Amino acid sequence: MEKIVIAVAGMSCQGCVQSVTAALQALPGVEQVEVSLASGQASIACDPALVSAAELRQVVEEAGFDAS
Repeated sequence: MEKIVIAVAGMSCQGCVQSVTAALQALPGVEQVEVSLASGQASIACDPALVSAAELRQVVEEAGFDAS
């Protein structure tokens, strides 16, 4: 497992946190997701053989948020 931290901009409420969490958890290879509204970050434990950091950022952006 690898831990990847992504900065997520545009979240303003717990609903946003839930949307980002659900989008990330839907990806194959993602084991655990922790999204913090206060820090504006998503911490993802995943299998790097199944999912890349670029794919994680893309899914967050497709959910309507900015990711870096």
